[in-house]
Amino acid sequence: MSEELSLNINIKEPRWDQGTFMGRAKHFFMVTDPRNVLLSSEKLEEARVIVENYRAGTVTPGLTEDELWRAKYTYDSAFHPDTGEKMFVIGRMSAQVPMNMSITGCMLTFYRTTPAVVFWQWVNQSFNAIVNYTNRSGDAPITMNQLGAAYVSATTGAVVTALGLKSLAMRLPPIVSRFVPFAAVAAANCINIPFMRQRELKYGIPVMDENGNRLGESANAAKQAIIQVVVSRIGMAVPAMGNSTLYLINECCNLKKKSFSVLLSSLVFATPLCCALFPQKRYIHVSGLEADLQERIRQLSPETTTVYFNKGL
Repeated sequence: MSEELSLNINIKEPRWDQGTFMGRAKHFFMVTDPRNVLLSSEKLEEARVIVENYRAGTVTPGLTEDELWRAKYTYDSAFHPDTGEKMFVIGRMSAQVPMNMSITGCMLTFYRTTPAVVFWQWVNQSFNAIVNYTNRSGDAPITMNQLGAAYVSATTGAVVTALGLKSLAMRLPPIVSRFVPFAAVAAANCINIPFMRQRELKYGIPVMDENGNRLGESANAAKQAIIQVVVSRIGMAVPAMGNSTLYLINECCNLKKKSFSVLLSSLVFATPLCCALFPQKRYIHVSGLEADLQERIRQLSPETTTVYFNKGL
């Protein structure tokens, strides 16, 4: 009879060292695996029960360490790290590859007319808005009015930016105009993410000590988090830029299927590797926080010099 699994495995943290890029890459390859989107509600619930029971000190009979980690990553792919709520399926990072492949392919194909640019930029930014809200940091609720205002601001700003770039591209050589979808997506990310996460910028996100004790909310931490997420998302759009050039070459050779294959392969790797650019659990020195929060931390935990936060994805 096999021994019961030890309760000393720390599944609150990723399996691999998050202090290295390779460790983060391994972690995000698991979290963003597109196959996770296909998991049934029953499988997700089973993973949730295993993880929550283990954290509470109860080991599922017969559970192995590998099965525990598999359950942990299944859980992480579908449940929000701060709220514990099941995330909307197309907002999960595991949906990035199939959704971005479809939308980017359409943006590259139907970019010549203004109505097409407007429509596909609206589709893309609506999808991004869902992803940005789903993967926000913190557990503070947001009202439907706030969410609606953020959505309208984000999508409108992104579409207007795309139209402006398209107008500029009409006066540029064809090969340059092929980069319009990427430029529009990159610029729109700089608009969409801050708007969809504006509540964090206004009220802050939770910051904790090294033991996970909540010390308050910081807008300064939110700014750092959102900047890093913007950089990661722009990196995810780079395959579209490379594919634009490939499209231009292949149009004459009837090799568009190859272009889409390259786009798919690029997205499979770009998503986890760009998520891995920065650790999801970030830190900031107390001296970098707001003055009132610094004072509060000095009173609550005078020995604390560094606080930690979930930057979101």
